[in-house]
Amino acid sequence: MYFKQILRKIIQILLPLALGIILLWYLYRNQDISEMMNIMKKDVNYGILIFSLIFGLLGNMFRGFRWALLIDSLGKRVSRKNTIFAVWGNYAINMVLPRVGEIWRCGIISKYEKTPFTKLLGTLFVDRIMDTAVVALLTLCLFVFNIKFFTNFFAENPPAAIATISAILSSVWTYVILAAVIILVWLVFVKFKHLTIVKKTEGMLKNIWEGIKSLWKIDRKATFFLQTLSIWVCYFLYFYITFFAFDFTKDLGIRIALIAFAMSSIGVAVPVQGGIGVWHFMVISTLVAFGVNSGDAGAFAFLVFAIQTAWVVLVGLFGIFALPIINKETLESNDSGIKSPEIKNI
Repeated sequence: MYFKQILRKIIQILLPLALGIILLWYLYRNQDISEMMNIMKKDVNYGILIFSLIFGLLGNMFRGFRWALLIDSLGKRVSRKNTIFAVWGNYAINMVLPRVGEIWRCGIISKYEKTPFTKLLGTLFVDRIMDTAVVALLTLCLFVFNIKFFTNFFAENPPAAIATISAILSSVWTYVILAAVIILVWLVFVKFKHLTIVKKTEGMLKNIWEGIKSLWKIDRKATFFLQTLSIWVCYFLYFYITFFAFDFTKDLGIRIALIAFAMSSIGVAVPVQGGIGVWHFMVISTLVAFGVNSGDAGAFAFLVFAIQTAWVVLVGLFGIFALPIINKETLESNDSGIKSPEIKNI
């Protein structure tokens, strides 16, 4: 049993990573590596690249503040330091296990703030729904004003996911299975509601729903949406400023940067460590479509991704190690059975 658990963990780590590396190999298999290295040695302003990292840090800091607002609406004001460090650690963990960082940050805040894990999971759903809405809205706006680019892109790179979704929706078995699942869920929660496992599941789902409803309970909704805007402005600057570090991208302009940013954001949504491979594909394809040669585009994607990934891991490790230090008194008081003091907010 223990061996199976270890094997499952290894597969969870290595499978998405292997898929990303295969895609990375496919993208760079025809690239002149020596030419890429020459570009990275002589034609890059590393000062600008390092400056851009500030905005990645700020973006995730605003994400920590925004998440804290959602948790506050559950009835307890939480430490902003805790939520910020947890968000930073979240992204470092995702570099090893895709999407596991989200579960970790809910668990660590539950531990230090004494808030039910399932309610925190509900707030996380709201957090992700807001991000999906922003990316979808940005992509839609860009699509309307750049129809030619998007139609050409998807014509040359037809996404298999769309064909798969279309086939699923057109199959009668999809609706038969859906109806069967609904009936089964109804039977379980109505006819077998006296069972302990059903009661526990129902309680967990109620807690998750409480977390999801946190958006409607927020007292400072304007602050929440302002923080959402701040997150994505910082993320865009995190990406856009890197254009000025390369001679072949610095004159492309903000419109092309926005398109490349939207495409890269879609790539990051794929459950692969940091979007490796997929992110490169989206960025390289976009830059090539706007006249950057494939060698230059490849060098840009490779270097920007490498530097930003190293930064995410470094900041994330800081957050992971800082959390137990700033919560030392809380842990000690809990171990001694004394009621923990309120954590001072920043």
